[in-house]
Amino acid sequence: MRRPKNTLTKAAMENLFLTLSLFVAISHTLPHFAGSFPISHNFPAVFNFGDSNSDTGELTSGLGFLLQPSFGQTYFKPPSSGRFCNGRLIVDFLMEAIDRPYLRPYLDSMSRQSYQRGCNFAAAASTIQKANAASYSPFGFGVQVSQFITFKSKVIQLIHQDEELKKYLPSEYYFKNGLYMFDIGQNDLAGAFYSKTFDQVLSLIPTILDIFQDGITRLHAEGARNFWIHNTGPLGCLAQVVSRFGKDKSKLDEFGCVSDHNQAAQLFNLQLNGLFKKLPQLYPGSRFTYVDIFSIKSDLILNHSKYGFDHSILVCCGTGGPPLNYDDQVGCGNTATSNGTTKTAKPCIDSSKYVNWDGIHYTEAANRFVTLHILTGKYSETLSSQIFLAMYVTEKFTIIIFFMHAYIRN
Repeated sequence: MRRPKNTLTKAAMENLFLTLSLFVAISHTLPHFAGSFPISHNFPAVFNFGDSNSDTGELTSGLGFLLQPSFGQTYFKPPSSGRFCNGRLIVDFLMEAIDRPYLRPYLDSMSRQSYQRGCNFAAAASTIQKANAASYSPFGFGVQVSQFITFKSKVIQLIHQDEELKKYLPSEYYFKNGLYMFDIGQNDLAGAFYSKTFDQVLSLIPTILDIFQDGITRLHAEGARNFWIHNTGPLGCLAQVVSRFGKDKSKLDEFGCVSDHNQAAQLFNLQLNGLFKKLPQLYPGSRFTYVDIFSIKSDLILNHSKYGFDHSILVCCGTGGPPLNYDDQVGCGNTATSNGTTKTAKPCIDSSKYVNWDGIHYTEAANRFVTLHILTGKYSETLSSQIFLAMYVTEKFTIIIFFMHAYIRN
């Protein structure tokens, strides 16, 4: 019995080998993940977008003011670094974990830092939605994305004019292979509760997420491929929220947190996670990581004693004493008159025993706790889409196989 003739010519075999080799090479152009967790030293740069949870000095630089010396006292020391914390933020600890310098704010004109390894566009009080006349921060998510696009354009122009500037500015390779991080949305929800009912706040969530996705689309068009998304934390456990919305004790849960705010945060996260699962199909060739910040912070607040903290909601830098030590008329480090009485909001002696710094933000100790849990990889999910193309050329016809493979890594 005669064997069937091999329909692949030598030239066709060489073509196939070349094609497959090309795509193997392409697959190695993206940074590899460290172990089973997708944050590593292989990301050459980091570009961050968000609010005060990751603002390293953008709002203070943009609006031209200094925070009180209490801010930054644990680590950065005066003058204030512009962080709304007594020390380092989650983003700072993450940079340490991948051996990268702390991110320099986009609007910071006076600094020893360079932008080579990334830039931070996050600004305190910012929202995903466009800022309005009542907004404290004019730097909404859309503005931050526009700032990035302008930044990238100018950087590339400058480097084309002078290659030596690569020592101080990110190259095109850094932009393409960098990590794009997001921690924003908390202020959209928290702010809405001041003028809307619970149901009205919930009805805003799809619109908020549509705007967020628009920002992702714009960044993807600029070449961003590695996306890192934090969900929002338990808003109802912030002293600022409890002070304003927890006067009716029936609104509080067994841990002293405002139930409506936490329910809104959970629904926001549920819908954000739903969007996250769709993103790889919409943006081929990209990687998306979703980090469950809500679960980590909730665990810390509910079990703070187990983790060495004495206080979960009680504020470190505030005034008034227990149960909240918070007065919304007297900010941390300030002296002001509230209800006819002059008060000063002073920092506590040992901030490492407190989860909450100033009624809105977490202490450095709490931020370290959250980061260590992030780095375990147990609270994250990564979806990635990859496109594969194979070409088989026979004597009679050409076969092209094209498919997308999406997978999950925890």
